[in-house]
Amino acid sequence: MIDMSNFDDLETRSRQERTAAYANGLPQQVARAQKLSGYAGHLDGIDPAVVTSIEALAALPVLRKSDLGRAQAADAPFGGFTTRPANGFSHVFQSPGPIYEPSSDAHDWWRMGRFLHAVGIGKEDIVHNCFGYHLTPAGMIFESGARAVGATILPAGTGQTELQVIAARDVGSTAYAGTPDYLKVILEKADEMGVTLGITKAAVGGGALFPSLRDWYAARGITCLQSYATADLGNIAYETPAMEGLIVDEGVIVEIVTPGTGIPVPEGEVGEVVVTTLNPDYPLIRLATGDLSAVMAGVSPCGRTNTRIKGWMGRADQTTKIKGMFVRPEQVAQVVAQHPEIIRVRVVASRAEEQDVMTVQIESAQPDVEAYSRTVASLLKLKGTVEVVAPDSLPKDGLVIEDQRSYDG
Repeated sequence: MIDMSNFDDLETRSRQERTAAYANGLPQQVARAQKLSGYAGHLDGIDPAVVTSIEALAALPVLRKSDLGRAQAADAPFGGFTTRPANGFSHVFQSPGPIYEPSSDAHDWWRMGRFLHAVGIGKEDIVHNCFGYHLTPAGMIFESGARAVGATILPAGTGQTELQVIAARDVGSTAYAGTPDYLKVILEKADEMGVTLGITKAAVGGGALFPSLRDWYAARGITCLQSYATADLGNIAYETPAMEGLIVDEGVIVEIVTPGTGIPVPEGEVGEVVVTTLNPDYPLIRLATGDLSAVMAGVSPCGRTNTRIKGWMGRADQTTKIKGMFVRPEQVAQVVAQHPEIIRVRVVASRAEEQDVMTVQIESAQPDVEAYSRTVASLLKLKGTVEVVAPDSLPKDGLVIEDQRSYDG
């Protein structure tokens, strides 16, 4: 039986209460960041006192993982983005890049307890944790969450599937944490061995949870819910038994922006996920995740009141090579910036007579094709066909560069 209660009172705050909390916490977080060497030149001239809302955040520049990487290369390991030195944390992790991330043994530092509680995991459970513990932080992120809800942890990692089955049987694992598909591998191996496991709950992440796989688990009596987290930010959003989108975690602020910019899109439109964490140890301000999602209208039927997003909808990095030249979302954003009357721009790459073709579709009420063509050639460093289209006629799918070319031979 899944516990439908809340992890804490923060989950059911009113809009006014949450807005007031942001008004209090955001200025402190921005001021904290301004004191760090990693933000030198990035937040200059900004008065923290005016950054009191999600809307006010939009005036601040976006921070990208490439910025973290460059800063860490010059000032290892954290690039001046943490408020404590490396030996002030309980763990230091390394993700591909390499990107270094801090970790603390403070209570629910990664904020994963909220998600595990939503799955129904608690003091009576033994969590078979199949996330990795070596260098990358996923294993510790989920272990921290399991500790927060009082569960026991079996640090299983991956591989040696027969031993996984034996351990899960002998220890009495009741819950699983790991990628969506690896639990299926374990269960099928258990079937081969004639072993019945007691896992009835699954908290998954790090990959897509396809409906068919969720149904497969449900047929075996396993409730499987997913979270959206990163090594830098910890938990960003999580699923509840309502299974209607992912609810934004209470310790972060999420914006959905046009890829390549920091400009928020209207509710419901697809854009890049940008996250501000309220963690005082690692104050990341408007970190662009590179992932696409969209805000869902309304609140969850489960009673939690924070914003919901649709989950992972692809990658925002749409950089495409056309006629031997890279075209990047940031360049497309510059076209919009040059002409305030432009609503949105979509670059379409196609092929004709064995040659690349670039078509630039511009939503605007002013059909100034000549001026737009000059701007496109100047900023994209390529000539292409410019088409002015009516406002609201382009798809609101988050794409600013659409590659229609076939690569199947």
